Amino acid sequence: MEDSLLREADKTAKRMGVSRSRFFALAVGDFLERQRRDQMLSQLNEVYADRTDPAEGMLLKSVKAKSRRTLRDTW
Repeated sequence: MEDSLLREADKTAKRMGVSRSRFFALAVGDFLERQRRDQMLSQLNEVYADRTDPAEGMLLKSVKAKSRRTLRDTW
């Protein structure tokens, strides 16, 4: 680990009132939580990417058409 990064970590840990070890544990925990959320989001995006239910597709077309008419009539 670079000395400058370690010094910054030490300063931040001291400012937070925690040990360096606790600071790194918190940082790793935060990083892992973000990774889990990113992975879950990727999986959800994969599931919903190209698998539109036919009924949903028809409903979506209907809503889009109605929205276009409403906007056209409003302006």
